Amino acid sequence: MHLKIAILAGDGIGPEVTNEAVNVLTTVANARGDVFEYVPLLIGGVAITEHGTPLPPETLQQTLSCDAALLGAVGDNKFNHLPPSERPEAGLLQIRAALGGFANLRPAIAYTALADNSPLRPEITASADILFVRELLGGLYFGEPRAWDKAANRAHNTMAYTRDEVERVARIAFDLATKRRNKLTSVDKANVLETSQLWRAVVNEVARDYPSVTVEHQYVDAMAIHLMTRPRDFDVVLTENLFGDILSDESGVITGSLGMLPSATLGGKVNLYEPVHGSAPDIAGTGKANPIGAILTAAMLLRHSANMEAAARLIDDAVTEALNQGYRTTDIAHGNIAGQTTLSTTEMGALILSKLEAALETTSINDQGAAQ
Repeated sequence: MHLKIAILAGDGIGPEVTNEAVNVLTTVANARGDVFEYVPLLIGGVAITEHGTPLPPETLQQTLSCDAALLGAVGDNKFNHLPPSERPEAGLLQIRAALGGFANLRPAIAYTALADNSPLRPEITASADILFVRELLGGLYFGEPRAWDKAANRAHNTMAYTRDEVERVARIAFDLATKRRNKLTSVDKANVLETSQLWRAVVNEVARDYPSVTVEHQYVDAMAIHLMTRPRDFDVVLTENLFGDILSDESGVITGSLGMLPSATLGGKVNLYEPVHGSAPDIAGTGKANPIGAILTAAMLLRHSANMEAAARLIDDAVTEALNQGYRTTDIAHGNIAGQTTLSTTEMGALILSKLEAALETTSINDQGAAQ
């Protein structure tokens, strides 16, 4: 297999964690005899510095010619004086829209080894395994009109959804639910917002085609509480754009850190993969960044863009093994627990890589992605 992957490392800790993810991908490719071609491209603050725009035309053109895109993070405080449309984050919104991916998958798993790392009691988080499916191209982030009238001291954004936008992401969520525990929770604010009333009505219509899936509806404010008090009750959680952004970030409490959360954006011309965490410019270059979110994101890339399920599982298992043996980065280290070893970004990446390599030596992975 020849896989062409755009590498959009971005800003802050983005290049550091992306490098560790690429190392993992290369190891899998070498083990299978595949060729992964990497195309490094600029986005975000580094692109503004180099080209005066957060998403240069060449970056978009080259990304559209690839089979998948792996993004690190965008954002740099030195650009905070610019209007939102010119900041590094605008490049991320622009490339999402241009690639056309509308379904953002964000897993949140409570690792047994990190049970004491979460501020929640272990009996609350134990065995929690949630997959957020966030609609990514509608709602407040993309709705028009939007403006900030500084003279009038007034700003406005528009939340808008169409039936088709809701239906297409709902079907992906229902399909995923049938492969998991056959439960779907749809999040809205239907007691107040017309967009949410449309959302709920369409989800109920789609549900008729999936009789095996149990469906429940939750208001977003109630869901924010339930995630912290009974996360084990949820399987697939379907949300609109803004609600999904907030709730999936909140789920970092379940895993112990935002640095543990991967994501995949599907449904467009090119699938886009990125860890959930931001650019964290305050720790860039210090070796404190957690590469696990990016490494798990690489696993999602193999799973969804290369049909390499077995290889993806080996990466997941390598991460779990490292955590079970007490290895931590600064964000998930707990000062009161004995037997921990705190590693830098590159050290954690190298450790996970070594465990993956050991697994690959004893596992044959065929072209269909099945381990033998």
